[in-house]
Amino acid sequence: MTTATPELREAETVRLVDHLAGELARAGVTHVFGVGGANIEDLYDAVHRAGAVRGVVAKHEFSAVTMADGYARTTGRLGVVAATSGGGAMNLVPGLAEAYASRVPVLALVGQPPTGQEGRGAFQDSSGKAGSFDAREVFAPVTRFCARVDAPDALAELLPRAIAAAQSDPRGPAVLLLPKDVQQARIRVPARDAAPASGGPATASAVRLDAAAVGAVSDALRGADRVLVIAGEDVAAADARAELAQLAGRLGAWVAVTPDAKDVFDNRDPRFAGVAGVMGHANVEDCLRRADLCLLVGTRLPLLARGGLERALAASDVVCLGPEPPFVAGTALGGNLRDALRAVTARLPSHPRPCPPHAGPLPTPLPGPLLQARERTVPHAQAVAAVEAALPQDAHVFVDAGNAGASAVHLLPAPRHGRFVVAVGMGGMGYTFGAGIGAALATGRRTYVLAGDGSFLMHGMEVHTAVQYDAPVTFVIFNNNAHAMCAMREEFLQGGVRSDDLFAPTDLAAGVAAAFPSLPATGTADADHLRTALLRSNARGGPAFVAVACDPREIPPFLPFQSFTEATENKESSDERGVVHVG
Repeated sequence: MTTATPELREAETVRLVDHLAGELARAGVTHVFGVGGANIEDLYDAVHRAGAVRGVVAKHEFSAVTMADGYARTTGRLGVVAATSGGGAMNLVPGLAEAYASRVPVLALVGQPPTGQEGRGAFQDSSGKAGSFDAREVFAPVTRFCARVDAPDALAELLPRAIAAAQSDPRGPAVLLLPKDVQQARIRVPARDAAPASGGPATASAVRLDAAAVGAVSDALRGADRVLVIAGEDVAAADARAELAQLAGRLGAWVAVTPDAKDVFDNRDPRFAGVAGVMGHANVEDCLRRADLCLLVGTRLPLLARGGLERALAASDVVCLGPEPPFVAGTALGGNLRDALRAVTARLPSHPRPCPPHAGPLPTPLPGPLLQARERTVPHAQAVAAVEAALPQDAHVFVDAGNAGASAVHLLPAPRHGRFVVAVGMGGMGYTFGAGIGAALATGRRTYVLAGDGSFLMHGMEVHTAVQYDAPVTFVIFNNNAHAMCAMREEFLQGGVRSDDLFAPTDLAAGVAAAFPSLPATGTADADHLRTALLRSNARGGPAFVAVACDPREIPPFLPFQSFTEATENKESSDERGVVHVG
């Protein structure tokens, strides 16, 4: 095979898919996630035969993409997904859209019918010929690069371009469309020296920082007595946590994080101000109002991260470090984030400063449920506290969309040595099931998936994949038998809760236990029992499943709902109370 054979003679030929599998291994890829099919089976055969890359078969292509996404977010390496043509290819789109919006480097290898059948009524034809749609036009809006490999010799040019596009700022997905006959073709592999595998986070080509911008940002920071840093996901993507901490120390700054970046700064550090935005802490707004300057690091500050802070931001001087310009007005220093942090820090006084006193990330006092709480349910705060008590500090945490997710973002400290991932790019329900599996298989660490029952009912059968591959994932399902966030929007915005989003009771743990006899599955309505079940999951090697009963009427720490509640209680208008709208 071509995985480690620099001595290959130029005349030697191999199947294109064998060469492709070898090139993935040379690029540092260790897993390929996907779902098989006739027009991608040759690639799976090559991966299996070579053995250097592990093939992982998911239950759905969306989850296969999120597995590659979770793999990339936890390792810093390129995530790879492979799928067949037709419906399999189309199922990739929502997962690629999340990776695009969240700047996650993913390569999708998508099978296509043989070139000789294009435009001739081929099954699953998406060549754009003879009235078929063109797959390139479908994938182009959610990728950084998309190309059809029409001839075997084209792969030598297109594969490096696709990988480079995925890993260069702005990062995101790349797609290569691979007709079946092209996959099977034999190609000559030129002799070359072995290249070292990429083992760490991908970085864009070095771009010289703008000296004037470095000077302007440094001058602004030196002139500020009180600075609030709001750090985002790009800090994790650039592996720049140490540089962020050093800059914060030199500035004597408070540090807040965006909802998708809880792990980029130690949540137990005295400087930690909390989470910014609609799932965040009131202390962040207080620090922002007291600050002379707000420094954005690795975030463009989208609406979820700035909701409730707009007025304070409008009255603040804002400086931004990151590869893309922010969504708020301010002075920006672009380029590689780690380089920018180092350049600015080098111009500051070398001794660390203490940060001014602040309240810290105190949980927001919440109103009671819309109606009397149901018996035999666990409040979100107690459930999250049980997770915190059991969570290993080197674990990864993946938080899904919904009321339970908002509670986890607000209340659960990030593990000190693991990722805390929230997919807010598209916010698709069910993302975490695949992503958590991809992370666990890539790193071998215990990974917690925190999701509601609505998310489970969408993509929770990936539990099967976790069982199949003995992935160390603990699935924690907050079961309120509802799409509760939708139900609350109906209550606050549409005059009452409809029955559409309230479900008949489901015993998820019993169902999962019956389907997967080897999987420890626990149902509970008690916080202590929840903690015990989670601790047991940590002690075993493979997956575990815990469903905790929750109340759909419990109001989560989500600013739009809180502001509606306050406006109703105070009988004041939206304008008077500053009601926050998201969606």
